[in-house]
Amino acid sequence: MTPYEPAYLSRPGADEIVGAGAPAEQVSPGIWLSPGLSNSYLLTTDEGRIVVNTGMGFEGPVHRANYDAISTAPIRYVILTQGHVDHVGGIDTVADPDSEIVAQANWQTWRHDNERLSAFRARNSAFAWLDKVIATIEGTTERFGPPPPQSVPNPTVVFDDELIIELGGRTLQLISTPGGETTDSLVVWLPDEEVCLCGNVFGALFGHIPNLVTVRGDRYRDALTVVESIDRVRALGAQTLLTGHFGPIVGKDRIEWELTRLRDAVKYIHDRTVEGMNAGKDVHTLMREIELPPELEVGQGYGTVRWNVRAIWENYAGWFHHRSTAELYAQSTDPAEADLLELAGAGPVLDRARALLHAGEPVRAVQLAEIVNRAEPENKEAKQVSLAAHQALLRDSSNFWEAAWLRKRIEGLT
Repeated sequence: MTPYEPAYLSRPGADEIVGAGAPAEQVSPGIWLSPGLSNSYLLTTDEGRIVVNTGMGFEGPVHRANYDAISTAPIRYVILTQGHVDHVGGIDTVADPDSEIVAQANWQTWRHDNERLSAFRARNSAFAWLDKVIATIEGTTERFGPPPPQSVPNPTVVFDDELIIELGGRTLQLISTPGGETTDSLVVWLPDEEVCLCGNVFGALFGHIPNLVTVRGDRYRDALTVVESIDRVRALGAQTLLTGHFGPIVGKDRIEWELTRLRDAVKYIHDRTVEGMNAGKDVHTLMREIELPPELEVGQGYGTVRWNVRAIWENYAGWFHHRSTAELYAQSTDPAEADLLELAGAGPVLDRARALLHAGEPVRAVQLAEIVNRAEPENKEAKQVSLAAHQALLRDSSNFWEAAWLRKRIEGLT
């Protein structure tokens, strides 16, 4: 019996993340949360204000208005807990002209990646986030007029491992946590208050398994670096965690319990994957076999165990899985699939797909239906089988990214 209700059971899921719009709420003495696609925080002091994260570009005016309603003191520092666009995009609106912009020293890697792959990343994440983004833009436009563009940060203060900021009687210790969602991830520790502003260092949903690689497409995240970063925050002994989404996590013992379990879950997935690789098991076998034991059960609302198994495998071993000579060459499997389809006929393939679907194997049904659909894009039966299989998968899904992808595919098949 666990001493606490796990956070993944008691906190909202990713579908409940909404953009900026609500007033700021005081969540700790002198600390206000302004909600958005990722939370922004205001810290007040006798010598000026400090902002941690700034939301998307179109959320910046909301955060600034929320903070100016609390205090009009100068914003002395803007601290970025990571380089993702939902943390940095509102800087131009939120910061004052002479505010110091603070980031971890790896910030340029993320920025350069994002600039090189801006079209790719925008296209590959739109299916999951576009509706929320549009709703937020519409809401902010009504209040503040046309939204400002997405800001591109230019940090004026950078650090490698740790940095101390003292302002107006408040001490902030910035700590590098490269195992977060980006390698420039950091947390803000207030030692005198036992409060840690940790952004998304544990992933978008606290208490859930982090994504070691994202569905939208990103660099792999190293599992052991994730473990080290969790341990670094765990060692602080925080009484309050202020995360990137939703409200505070409160209670020193509870936070210790949650972070220990999360660390051990990531380590368990890593170790079982490595054992399986050394035993000669292929990645798909391990994706099916590896499950967390009950005592390490965490949420899978944003990442999943099976995705992380594959991420660990490929982070260590790369793209060549030693299953087929064809992996070494540029040809896709599409021509070979078309050859087999010509020999077997679309009808028998779809009959088998239907039988698999009825037998409770929707993934195999999708695979066969998609072979027909790729060769015969107008085949209505293939679309119907694929539609039914996607609907079956969606009924069983509780993961934000998986469900968003399935809904997108269903929309395209109807």
